Amino acid sequence: MQPPPPVSPHVAASFARQGLMRSLGARLVEAKDGRCTIEAPFGDALGQQHGLFHGGAIAAIADTAGGFAALSAARGGDVLTAEFKISFLRPAAGKLVRARAEVLRLGRGLATVACRVHVVAADGEVHCAELLGTMAIRGADDRPGRDAPGGAGGPAA
Repeated sequence: MQPPPPVSPHVAASFARQGLMRSLGARLVEAKDGRCTIEAPFGDALGQQHGLFHGGAIAAIADTAGGFAALSAARGGDVLTAEFKISFLRPAAGKLVRARAEVLRLGRGLATVACRVHVVAADGEVHCAELLGTMAIRGADDRPGRDAPGGAGGPAA
């Protein structure tokens, strides 16, 4: 018997619609049971002027990992970030950034997530950032645009 896939089809389809992650070259490695790992290789799109991963790119990848950890734990609906705090612990110099998120608490409407970010270099992994976030879990009737002119298919959908 084969183990279940590391990413559910619902989560994989949602990640595929993430234009920013595509632009950053990010890859969904795992997303199931309240955990998610996203990786992205270093390149111009993720770098800053000192040859390090840009803090904004790290924050976006960590936030996305937290959101997909919550989505993998939520039973239906969608997930949107309500807030997050990120702490940068060390300069992120390396060839790959890896964000591993997990759900700390799952409620009916909110999930609390934590994401540990490492940068992978020739000499190993360096823990470079920590994110703590709150994700809003929205049911099918709560989608943006639901009450907009034109109903569920309105401009904000």
